[in-house]
Amino acid sequence: MEETSVDETGTAETSAPTAVAEKPAGSSARTGKLSAQELIRAFEAEQLKSDLPEIYVGDTVRVGVRISEGNKERIQPYEGVVIAKRHGGMNETITVRRIFQGVGVERVFLLHSPQVAAIKVERRGKVRRAKLFYLRDRVGKATRVKQRFDR
Repeated sequence: MEETSVDETGTAETSAPTAVAEKPAGSSARTGKLSAQELIRAFEAEQLKSDLPEIYVGDTVRVGVRISEGNKERIQPYEGVVIAKRHGGMNETITVRRIFQGVGVERVFLLHSPQVAAIKVERRGKVRRAKLFYLRDRVGKATRVKQRFDR
């Protein structure tokens, strides 16, 4: 069955009916559509930072934190010892401890967050544990971590 249509110039055009391609009922091939998990994985892969250094527990790091004050934005460095690493991939975090005016301050940084501008490893630490929470109980020179030279 052919359809005839007339355009503005007055000429008649005939067109055959368009065939609609149907998917086979048995196959669940992903053509164009992604599942929810695949969408999340694809989005996370775009957000991952590729320029992060190798960070280990015990390292002294300087983290550049973006701070917005009004309409201005500046980067404030936060330097301290990494006492813990958690999670992995997109959700990887480090806990950085420093002494500020005689008080121990710990901050948790999401490594792939846009708030973290840069991370620089100042010195490598030689430790034998995965978590250095025992440093919380120590004061003064007892909080020092030996330096590691082989990494």
